[in-house]
Amino acid sequence: MPSSALAKLDTPGVSTTDQVFDALYRAVLTFELPPGARVSEAEIAGRLDVSRQPVRDAFFRLSKLGFLLIRPQRPTLITKISESAVRQSAFIRTAIEIACIRAATEHATDADFAAMEAMIERQGEAIRDRDSERFHAEDDAFHRRICAAAQEEHAWRLIQEQKAHMDRVRFLSLTFNRDEAWREHAAILQALRDRDPDAAEAGLRGHLGRIHVMLPQIRAAHSQHFEDET
Repeated sequence: MPSSALAKLDTPGVSTTDQVFDALYRAVLTFELPPGARVSEAEIAGRLDVSRQPVRDAFFRLSKLGFLLIRPQRPTLITKISESAVRQSAFIRTAIEIACIRAATEHATDADFAAMEAMIERQGEAIRDRDSERFHAEDDAFHRRICAAAQEEHAWRLIQEQKAHMDRVRFLSLTFNRDEAWREHAAILQALRDRDPDAAEAGLRGHLGRIHVMLPQIRAAHSQHFEDET
């Protein structure tokens, strides 16, 4: 059973605001704070044993990502998943990462390949441990490294700003899609090693595009987490 994200903070060298943000992001991503749930600055501050100011700052950052709905004089809510927002973020993410992976086939170094190989190994360990949260973290690290290998790491920041709704769907998909995602990562890495931009693009496009196939299935299984967009 994973530990609660909303426990007292204990990461030296990291600002309180960043720790609160990371804890809340993890709680929303893993559905510890489910879509539609009410949250308050006072409650979160109490659970994390911090003042309300860093919670207020983290709430604002999360609202900009699309995870929180902050309304004057009304309860703050964890947003429900927007199917249209998932599709939009997938479109933007795919466009950015395709550009990155084509550049990475030219610029990636042996150090990049070794780092990605280690990430894939840790993904395999997470699969064996049935640890979706750890797999998701290593999945993100793999894609971030593609951007870094392209010498365009700033692109990952742009992707992060767009993918909040997509992240929750990806997390739900890991109950049945971890093995396939792991194999796709291995194929993408091989295309990078081969310096084959067309194969790398095709592999990444298929990998990221799978969310469109999974989305109806995930929505049917978890309809309570989605906005009614009819």
